[in-house]
Amino acid sequence: MTNARVRRGRQSQRGATLIEILVSLIILMVGLLGLIGLMVQSQRAQLESYQRVQALLLVQDMVARIGNNRKAADCYQLVGDLSATSAAPSAAGCGTGSANQKTRATQDLVDWQNLLAGAAEVSGGSKVGAILAARGCITKDATTGIFQVSVAWQGVETVGAPPAGITCGQGQYGTEIQRRAVSVTVLPPIAS
Repeated sequence: MTNARVRRGRQSQRGATLIEILVSLIILMVGLLGLIGLMVQSQRAQLESYQRVQALLLVQDMVARIGNNRKAADCYQLVGDLSATSAAPSAAGCGTGSANQKTRATQDLVDWQNLLAGAAEVSGGSKVGAILAARGCITKDATTGIFQVSVAWQGVETVGAPPAGITCGQGQYGTEIQRRAVSVTVLPPIAS
């Protein structure tokens, strides 16, 4: 009788071990699925952060260009948004600055348009350095003379709309909660 009990005990342990392994595998799979979800969310957040940094660099680049060509600062104003598909910008109708300074302003705007299109990074003949559907805006307040340089792009997640004062790219990305924008205000340049 003792041998029969030992055999029954061993048989019941074999079945319990198999069930324990199956439960462990299910728990492991649930944990791995959670980890995969966390990695996807992390990559989205990383892309949003990367695009914001790139947009800030584009804004600072244009602020520096305006500062370096102060006498023709008014020539940098844009009517509407500047994007990769926009017509080439021109400062020809600008009333300030010499012909050289106007030409420089036009070239700066064309260069900025190329940067918005991702021309700084090329792979296989294609521009790949752009942030998603980038648009640039340069406006000047008529009363204060303060410039606002903005870059807008399409976000990968729906979060919240940019502040009401940043109108760059408004209505271009479906709902406003998809639009991202950064902006810098620039005091009127002092002509030297």
